[in-house]
Amino acid sequence: MSLITPAFGLFFWMTVVFLIVLAILKKWGFPVIVNMVNERKEFIDGSLAKAHEATEKLANIQKEGEALLQAAREQQAQILKEAKETHDAVVARADADAREQANKLLSEAKAQIENEKASAIREIRAQVAELSVQIAEKVVRQNLSTDKSQMQLIDKLLDEVSVTK
Repeated sequence: MSLITPAFGLFFWMTVVFLIVLAILKKWGFPVIVNMVNERKEFIDGSLAKAHEATEKLANIQKEGEALLQAAREQQAQILKEAKETHDAVVARADADAREQANKLLSEAKAQIENEKASAIREIRAQVAELSVQIAEKVVRQNLSTDKSQMQLIDKLLDEVSVTK
């Protein structure tokens, strides 16, 4: 016997054992292996489909996010525009109120000045009248014969009254 060529008996029993193992594998082994391979294939195909769906959903979410961001920017611009308009209206109203208040104060000041002016004129007239009465009283008391002496007396009295007041 040689190591390279087996004997017929060994070859026969090896063939019989191989056929028995092949039959057992064919009956119980291969269907289980094929089912496992098919299940694994279906799982991989399902995972790929889910990954594709997830990619599409992510793209849709990104588009929605961009749309929401654009809408937020537009709303921000609108709010800023409204705030500026409100600010301008408030400033214009405050300016108008300030002008109205200034005009009112100016009118009141003018009226007060006119009242004080009228009061001062009344006081001056009263003082002039009083001075005239005092002068006339002093003139009447004295017996004045000439116009020159009357004028001197009037000038003297006016100087006295001007100095005292």
